[in-house]
Amino acid sequence: MFVLILSVVVLLLIGGCVCVFWAARGDAPRWARGVAKATLLGSELVRSADGSSRSGRGGDD
Repeated sequence: MFVLILSVVVLLLIGGCVCVFWAARGDAPRWARGVAKATLLGSELVRSADGSSRSGRGGDD
């Protein structure tokens, strides 16, 4: 069951990356641009969460 859920998540991530590439080319339909925007927003959220957790670990040196 875990493998099935992980496979679905990986397929969604790959699909999001394809939509980002497609939208960057400029000939994507509206739904693909929406998926690309959601993918980029999700990546920014993950990046900001990762950056804030890294800043808390750096002071122990």
